[in-house]
Amino acid sequence: MQINLRELGSLRRNGTPMGITSVCSAHPVVLRAALRYGKATSTTVLIEATCNQVNHQGGYTGMKPADFAAMVYRLADEENCPHEQVALGGDHLGPNPWRHMSPEAAMAEAETMVAAYVEAGFRKIHLDASMGCLNEPAALDDTTTAHRAARLAAAAEAAVRKVGGQLPVYVIGTEVPPPGGADHVLTTIEPTGADAARQTIDIHRKVFAEAGLSDAFSRAIGLVVQPGVEFGNSNIIFYDSSKAGLLSQILISEPQFVFEAHSTDYQGTAVLNQLVNDGFPILKVGPELTFVLREALYALDAIASDFSVAYGDRPLFAAMEALMSDQPANWNRHYHGNNDELRVLRHYSLSDRIRYYWSTPEAQTAVERLFAVLRGQRLPLPLFWQHLPSAGQFADIPLDPEAVLIWRVTKTLSAYQNACGLQQWSPTV
Repeated sequence: MQINLRELGSLRRNGTPMGITSVCSAHPVVLRAALRYGKATSTTVLIEATCNQVNHQGGYTGMKPADFAAMVYRLADEENCPHEQVALGGDHLGPNPWRHMSPEAAMAEAETMVAAYVEAGFRKIHLDASMGCLNEPAALDDTTTAHRAARLAAAAEAAVRKVGGQLPVYVIGTEVPPPGGADHVLTTIEPTGADAARQTIDIHRKVFAEAGLSDAFSRAIGLVVQPGVEFGNSNIIFYDSSKAGLLSQILISEPQFVFEAHSTDYQGTAVLNQLVNDGFPILKVGPELTFVLREALYALDAIASDFSVAYGDRPLFAAMEALMSDQPANWNRHYHGNNDELRVLRHYSLSDRIRYYWSTPEAQTAVERLFAVLRGQRLPLPLFWQHLPSAGQFADIPLDPEAVLIWRVTKTLSAYQNACGLQQWSPTV
């Protein structure tokens, strides 16, 4: 079934809680897997881009919002997934990419970005103006944050009036630590306090009303809080429902809201389902999807090395190690340790910063060489048992390497769909 984001709260209140997976990735294979899943199950495919990843200046992907939307809809057409099943969201939309600038200059850029998202068809908008800009504290107080969020909402409302179409829904608030996983080993994460969450809602409601944006605020469906989940480079903090009881009770007096849970990667179906039942039905996942994509690519790299002497000894791994060593900007502030520890983290960190490199020409060339060696080959079952044991169904048939990647990503998506109370699906070989 398709999920209407504005119905998530009422579903829970009616005793039939359901959730939705928010796919936070720009990798075409991940997006293709999500769209194929949506087509097979007739479910909503929620795909989100972040302010650093995609913005009006291009972001680190080089894509503007219209470019990202065009890519998603092109993939949807290729997968025969109806456009009406696709929902596009903008995550952490605010001045974060321009924090080095004055507050006014950064906010002007953020307003332009939000308008570009809405004009491109994004209708789930996370307003996040909580970060300080030049000469400001790193984290801002609720009142300042709310005033800046209202400015961004006004830009979104003006944009939708300009282009027409469905009115956007909003998510407010942010979570600590920042998205994408922590940089150090974590032992515990405390959930957001109930009073703090209530204050965030109250102040935003007041500020939006004063700005003449009460109608926009009526479409605020979600509040980002910290449920007590996170992952570091090599460990995971799992959700503890007993610690979030007071937080969940807020939703009784604020029926228009649900909680949006960030960094739910690696939690597993049972834990994710508990989050949905406790009022966190929007489950955001990103690094886990590209982590398992990398897992499958490296397994195929090892299989190809064992299968073909001419292919060599794990050349994909070697190419990625050379690339990340030569261009360390995307990982060197986040990974720490001796040379051996850094090498492991470059490839196997749960934060999966290798995902920033798959779109480079060097990586694409290495992946295509891998695919060329394996495409159409009939690989014996023992090779899969050795390197990717659960993929035995791909043995002894002409191999489509991309199908292996989509299958592996789909396994993770299926865990989320199961947790959300939606139909599961496994691709056939």
